[in-house]
Amino acid sequence: MSDAIERGKGHAQGQATPAPANFLESAPGREGITSWIFSTDHKRIGLLYLTLIMVMFITATILGLILRLKLMTPGNTLLAPQTYNATFTLHGVIMVFMVVIPSIPASFGNIFLPIQIGAEDVSFPRLNNFSWWLYVTGAVLALVSIFTGNGPPDTGWTFYVPFSERTTTNVSLAVIAVFILGFSSILTGLNFITTIHRLRAPGMTWRRLPLFVWSLYATGWIQVLATPILGITALLIFGERVLHLGLFDPGRGGDPLLYQHLFWIYSHPAVYIMILPAMGVISEVIPVFARKRIFGYKMIAFSSLAIAFAGSLVWAHHMFTSGMSDLAVLVFSFLTFVVAIPSAIKVFNWLSTLYKGSISLEPPLLYALGFIFMFSVGGLTGLVLGSAGTNIHVHDTYFVVAHFHYVIFGGTGLGMFSAMHFWFPKIFGRMYDKKQAMRSFWVILVGMNVLYFPMFILGLQGMPRRYYDYLPQYATGQFISTVGSWILALGMGLMFLNLWAGIRRGRPVGMNPWGGATLEWTLSSPPPPGNFLEEPVVDKGPYEYAGVRADD
Repeated sequence: MSDAIERGKGHAQGQATPAPANFLESAPGREGITSWIFSTDHKRIGLLYLTLIMVMFITATILGLILRLKLMTPGNTLLAPQTYNATFTLHGVIMVFMVVIPSIPASFGNIFLPIQIGAEDVSFPRLNNFSWWLYVTGAVLALVSIFTGNGPPDTGWTFYVPFSERTTTNVSLAVIAVFILGFSSILTGLNFITTIHRLRAPGMTWRRLPLFVWSLYATGWIQVLATPILGITALLIFGERVLHLGLFDPGRGGDPLLYQHLFWIYSHPAVYIMILPAMGVISEVIPVFARKRIFGYKMIAFSSLAIAFAGSLVWAHHMFTSGMSDLAVLVFSFLTFVVAIPSAIKVFNWLSTLYKGSISLEPPLLYALGFIFMFSVGGLTGLVLGSAGTNIHVHDTYFVVAHFHYVIFGGTGLGMFSAMHFWFPKIFGRMYDKKQAMRSFWVILVGMNVLYFPMFILGLQGMPRRYYDYLPQYATGQFISTVGSWILALGMGLMFLNLWAGIRRGRPVGMNPWGGATLEWTLSSPPPPGNFLEEPVVDKGPYEYAGVRADD
């Protein structure tokens, strides 16, 4: 314990002894749930986000399991065609807009970004609480759309026109929900950018920022610049359905391809809203458990900004088969290969950090290594889709489904799980069962690959995605994928049960159970309400380790 305290003192001078109170205790003037839902404490707001995101995640996972049961055998009548389309749409909308996009920035970003830069809170605490309420409102409206109108939306999470204009299902309420969720994302990004610029502690220069903060900074700019396009696009669908504007209707002089451009101008950068914070988590975890300074700090920080910039220029690779000039195809294909470079920089620098490190194989590191493997598979197969010659053959097949899930669930999902295991003792002051956490990881990793890898084969064989039924030659791959979904669900169930048991009766830990060198590990576990009793003065980088094992 004393070793960890001394390391904290070496990192931030002038900090007082942590207060005995912590942010989990009731705030003065309020009690019970109102002390949480109206709180302006960034840590409480982060936990509110995390709780609701996990509820949405479990809901969408159950919907995904139902879809896999339907697709287990050809001709399966578990779901009627309309019910299948609605279930498919809800799974995508909940996972993308309510889980993956806000998962790390809104939860762990809210909890740890101010602490990592030595701030008391975010720049706009009330706006932070308001953004959470917007998230709640959007989530409630999306769920209400299931039970009102002429049935749940059945367009898929992309809401492609002309179908989304003409279907009689409750698309209008669903796109209003997406519009509100987009505003929540914009306000969070704006808050984070301002906080990083204005509230850094003395000595916390740009070259001393933790890489998790750099990833949130790059993500914040995407949220602020790209998400308004999603809001405009959602409103245009609403206007098409209610006012019959004809913007996307060729019969009225409109262009359906205009919708695709607007949607993907946001939605491809949104992939980096999903993955950049997870990359930031990995950049925090690896040096802690390798007991080494991160390799290539400047390049990892710069690559986050490069991904944010270049990722905004490649949207049309989703539209190679929609009708584009050869020159446009060439340009967007080239840019797609360019955006892979900063991602590769991160992967190689992580591996270089591990090389000759004093590695401690703890659960957060296992999930980080799983992230590197899954993201690498997803990234390399993304180059297949970025090349027009191969894209045309596998476009809208299960190959795309496999690639997307390897990147988003295998990447962002495992990054989220790594963050949960890494910062769990800091948030709750207790430790989960590490052996059970490791067993859960292996079940999850096996389940992911058994579920998603056969989809690559199905896509190369020509199996279209989004289909309610399929030909008998695809039955083997679909059956294996469904078995993989059961393994994955089992692993995640074991993981969540272990974390819940850790919250209830886990072994108490000190302020620095992993031996981290960033500012959050200099505070008590859980942290006090105001974070720092005295403003810290930072005199070292975020990854300078003394080589001494942490207290446990």
